[in-house]
Amino acid sequence: MNTQRHGITIGIERIEGESLLILKATGKLTHEDYQAITPVLESSLQGISAKHMKMLVDITEFSGWELRAAWDDFQLGLKLGFNIEKIAIYGDKNWQELASKIGSWFIAGDMASFGNYQDAIEWLTD
Repeated sequence: MNTQRHGITIGIERIEGESLLILKATGKLTHEDYQAITPVLESSLQGISAKHMKMLVDITEFSGWELRAAWDDFQLGLKLGFNIEKIAIYGDKNWQELASKIGSWFIAGDMASFGNYQDAIEWLTD
């Protein structure tokens, strides 16, 4: 039996005295994935100071979006973008550098792409 996993996991980690919001995308995301994660994400963010929100997005196991889910992702980014100081995209996708440049148009803070996890963490906590 071949089980296909997909979804978004969320966590908050303390690294070097910083609170980092960690999102990990797995598989091909669906509209239902965003319906499930959006209320959880909004609830989680209430405990983080908006001026200092830093986020690591792990796309190492991400394979894409369904069309409607891509729109959901864009809308979620717009909703949260003004409260984010830094976003590090960590993965090995050939399109992630372009995604970080385009994404930076929609957030108030900085966004960068990394192929190395430790480099991403160091940039976020610098």
